[in-house]
Amino acid sequence: MATTDPLEAGVCRALRRPGKPLADAPRSFELEFPGCEPVHLSPEEISRYEGRLEFWDAATETAWVCEPTSPYHERPSRLLTRLAERIAGVRGSSIECYGSTDLLLRDDRGEPRRILQADESVYLHPARSRLPGTTAMVIGEHDFPDVVLEVDHTTDVYRGKLRLYEAWGFPEVWVEVPDLRAPSRPKGRLPGLTIHLLEDGAYRVSPESVAFPGWRAEDIHETMNEPAPSVRTNAILEGLGQVLGARDGTGPDDDALMRSLRGQSREEGRAEGLAEGRAEMVREMLRSRGIAVSEAFPANVPGFADSPRAAVVATALGCDSEHDFQARIASGSGPRR
Repeated sequence: MATTDPLEAGVCRALRRPGKPLADAPRSFELEFPGCEPVHLSPEEISRYEGRLEFWDAATETAWVCEPTSPYHERPSRLLTRLAERIAGVRGSSIECYGSTDLLLRDDRGEPRRILQADESVYLHPARSRLPGTTAMVIGEHDFPDVVLEVDHTTDVYRGKLRLYEAWGFPEVWVEVPDLRAPSRPKGRLPGLTIHLLEDGAYRVSPESVAFPGWRAEDIHETMNEPAPSVRTNAILEGLGQVLGARDGTGPDDDALMRSLRGQSREEGRAEGLAEGRAEMVREMLRSRGIAVSEAFPANVPGFADSPRAAVVATALGCDSEHDFQARIASGSGPRR
């Protein structure tokens, strides 16, 4: 009995780079989707179906439908979107995340042949990519995502979905098993993230990402399970943005929001520097006149920052104590006449 679908194998061959061997696509009966239930859906029904599924095959008109989405399952993919936004801001160009996108393989008549639903799809260069349409990412028509994320709780991507990703030629797939255990997760499924990179038509496990250079699997998993990004995580994200920006010749000032925030920060820094410079000047003037000042002076003086510089200098020259300086600045009376 044949173990491959000739049509699907042909499509996959067309997508391979010359000289690369083909990992033939498995038949439906070779695929397993633990934690999912088989449901009969005709091509007409699948075109109207809006629920969550793992896989649909036109040959058997069967959809493998999983349990309803939950925070256990959705949090990692939503978090990856936010992390990508931070990296994109530092890099200075956008990153697109498509969420639970349908990945569609068509037959030779252009009709849906197979549908796989990813948990998250990440495009690092959307401006120069053939992006998915409004309904699906079509194999052979749109560019592959740079990263696909699969979150494993009840399901087990290794027995079904990962085999299809490999056969279709997706370059990088992350499989995340969160620290927070869903009630339905088998006890033997341990937390962690595994990176699968496609090489010569087959996946190999890699300690770090190629799409996000240097981002290690254990660091990605840690980041996806933090209640809030740590100082270390923010440093990693900033570094990733800088590496990707160096490749593309972009930086934070190429991102409108980051440019605005950086400009505001520079203005605040200049203002802070000017204020500190004025404060140091007043401290030195009073000390040179033999007037003792406290550690908090003049930050504890109401109205000091808003007083005209000339009035501050004149008051510093005319006061006879820190308290006198404070009272005159606060009242706006200035120096003695």
